[in-house]
Amino acid sequence: MSNSPVVTNGTGLSPQHMSNAGDNEAKKVKLDANNMNGPSRVVHLRSLPPDVTDAEVVQLGIPFGRMTNVLLLKQKGQAFLEFEDEQAANNFVTLHQEHAPQIRGRTVFVQFSNHKELKTDQAHSFQNATAKAALQAAQQVTMGGTDCEKKVLRVIVENLVYPVTIDVLHTIFCKFGKVQKMIIFTKNNTFQALIQYCDSISASSSKLSLDNQNIYNGCCTLRIDYSKLNTLNVKYNNDKSRDFTNPNLPSGESGGMDPNMYGAQNYGGGMSGGPNFGGGMSGAQIPGLGMAQMAGPRGMGGMAGMGGMGGMGMNVPMGMNVGMPMMGQMAQMAGQAGNAVLLVSNLDEQMVTPDALFTLFGVYGDVHRVKILFNKKDNALVQMAEPHQAQLAIAHLDKVKVWGKPIRVTQSKHAVVQMPKEGQPDAGLTKDFTNSQLHRFKRPGSKNCQNIFPPSGVLHLSNIPANVTEEELKEAFQQHGNVVAFKFFPKDRKMALIQMDSPDESVTALIAMHNYPLSESNHLRVSFTKSTI
Repeated sequence: MSNSPVVTNGTGLSPQHMSNAGDNEAKKVKLDANNMNGPSRVVHLRSLPPDVTDAEVVQLGIPFGRMTNVLLLKQKGQAFLEFEDEQAANNFVTLHQEHAPQIRGRTVFVQFSNHKELKTDQAHSFQNATAKAALQAAQQVTMGGTDCEKKVLRVIVENLVYPVTIDVLHTIFCKFGKVQKMIIFTKNNTFQALIQYCDSISASSSKLSLDNQNIYNGCCTLRIDYSKLNTLNVKYNNDKSRDFTNPNLPSGESGGMDPNMYGAQNYGGGMSGGPNFGGGMSGAQIPGLGMAQMAGPRGMGGMAGMGGMGGMGMNVPMGMNVGMPMMGQMAQMAGQAGNAVLLVSNLDEQMVTPDALFTLFGVYGDVHRVKILFNKKDNALVQMAEPHQAQLAIAHLDKVKVWGKPIRVTQSKHAVVQMPKEGQPDAGLTKDFTNSQLHRFKRPGSKNCQNIFPPSGVLHLSNIPANVTEEELKEAFQQHGNVVAFKFFPKDRKMALIQMDSPDESVTALIAMHNYPLSESNHLRVSFTKSTI
């Protein structure tokens, strides 16, 4: 399928029409000065920065009148902006040829287009979901109203199955405009973020586009409204707060942040979901926004759940113009701080084995390969099945004590864990678990996906045979720490809770006891839990 949009005056605007895009700046200025193209409702902008957004282009046109279409050609650094009437376009070109506008510090060249009307064909009608959102936001600003100047959004992430970080949110929200500041925090058992844009158009268009969408397939649903704050006061750049306009801020302490210190007001009431993994979210999925397969059941066409967009009569196929296609890319955007391979360091050299790491990291995803480094045996590479599982492991295991030592878990530079060449001695330090029968998440939609918790003092046991007693289980776990309490589930004796003296001992016990044979056919399953005894 051609990637060229269709512009009507009897001519298709194809890449061939744009062949002069690479001309030098002097030639461009001369073109502008001579104003070779006659008046048109469509204006042509050139020399745009590569990360420009629809909202930033539309922002330039707001003082001149109503705009009816916008089209970015990011790879060419160009855009077309269509006004409702020719006079508005004429005023736009006249002013900006005398006083060239700037976007993100780059001077933009403006002239009339030789096309009289701008229409994107159905195959590209979004590319344009963000364009339509930006135009609608501009219309709201033009008409005034209480929200027309608001630049700070409050974002609540419901059904938080996978971790969401500042980097994940920035990657998503910067597709709609320049994000200046961001704060994330948990309040009322709910993950929240405050996001400040450069301008109200970007804030409005991202709200229109992203409200009620899922970051990942079937979970992490965005609920977006405006904050009561006009600006965010960010003092530190760390994993809880970020000022993208000032990279030189100190990192401070990221743990235990008081959101009120940053001006985050107490948003109370009515929040569901959150870290307790409340199910049943109704938000429409952005296809491709998800982890495993990013194609929601209805694509994006005619989504009732797409906040503010459904009433615009849009049919949105697989590729919103957000720099990278939103569809199919958010798995990368959100799950990716790179790849699925982790570097684990500060391990106990005497205790660590590939199987032990397979069991521990297998709580947060399916482990495909483990390699303990031959020359540095307190370091290991762990390859997860998916990048988001690697992120989950980092979120829950970094700095956790394993065999008494706080391990470090970070992204590896390696894309895969290499198996040793045939005949090469390895001393059992590398192991491939790709086809293991012990993966917890191999079945799509597994309940295990909804029961992922950080290491805790209490462990959940399952698959217990009827003839195994409380004393036998306590005795087995007692070898790995002090057992404080034990309780069978009243309605299902196949499951139980066991409490160790500390989360550190629970980690050791889980590594040792998960898949422990209780009978010929029953192997014990051990998980972390938020339950208490």
